[in-house]
Amino acid sequence: MANVQTKATKKWREKVGIISKSYGLKKDLAEAFAAACEKAGVSQASQISKMMKEFIEQSEKG
Repeated sequence: MANVQTKATKKWREKVGIISKSYGLKKDLAEAFAAACEKAGVSQASQISKMMKEFIEQSEKG
């Protein structure tokens, strides 16, 4: 059975609409991205979200 913190986290993630996605990527690309994010002091999830939003905006313009 899941502990109280796990249940609370799951409930919060559902409330704010966070989902997990899985993509197949080349290992060297994923590792270089992780290193770049660490160097820049940003999380991988936040950087991916930022890039996705920018791409969506660009695709809607053209």
